[in-house]
Amino acid sequence: MAGHSKWANIQHRKGRQDKLRSKLFSKLAKEITVAAKMGDPDPEKNPRLRLAVKAAKAVSCPKDVIDRAIKKSMGGDAEDYSEIRYEGYGVNGIAIIVEAMTDNLNRTASNVRSYFTKCGGNLGQTGSVSHSFDRVGEITYPASAGDADTVMMAALEAGADDVESDEDGHWIYCQVEQLSEVSDKLEAILGESSESKLVWKPQTRTEVDLETAQKLMRLIDMLEEDDDVQAVTHNFDIPEEVAAQL
Repeated sequence: MAGHSKWANIQHRKGRQDKLRSKLFSKLAKEITVAAKMGDPDPEKNPRLRLAVKAAKAVSCPKDVIDRAIKKSMGGDAEDYSEIRYEGYGVNGIAIIVEAMTDNLNRTASNVRSYFTKCGGNLGQTGSVSHSFDRVGEITYPASAGDADTVMMAALEAGADDVESDEDGHWIYCQVEQLSEVSDKLEAILGESSESKLVWKPQTRTEVDLETAQKLMRLIDMLEEDDDVQAVTHNFDIPEEVAAQL
């Protein structure tokens, strides 16, 4: 059971979500529409859609936004989106994975490449950095769900592979294909989770200094502000003393 990268993965994300709430809702709605269009419009029969709806509810996305997105998938006017992954390096060789959903691949590729270039990084080929990450299911619970031992026992009983806990909460990891099943079993034991999603989990993390952190944060902010970008993952960690200076 390892400590979770609090500054790199939680506080910055939450801050960006608060500042870009309408943009966030738009991206969540896009995922819901695509998930519903690819499968069944009933979340109970479509695991990907169920996870997308849960992610939307976790950030208080209005019910009418969720309902409209599902309804849109059943109409003939739903856009055709392509899902694509970009991989590259930020300053000092920090690995970054960008997941996008777009109706114009040329536009998105050009934008993502320009962000990396402007921030001292470079875009690589698909597979150039993903080998340093594991694709897993991640289920998040608040600290109030129980102590580390309690959550660990529940996770093992539900079929999860690993748990990371700290004073802010618990992150439970499982195989990709078992995410929906493990999530349901955990809810029967611990109650409803804060979030359930597929993630790229870095195998190792690199601590960065203030200057490097500032450049990397600028790149991540630019990427996350792009309407086509759904998620950004990296393998850097910010020490608390550096985070205090940001």
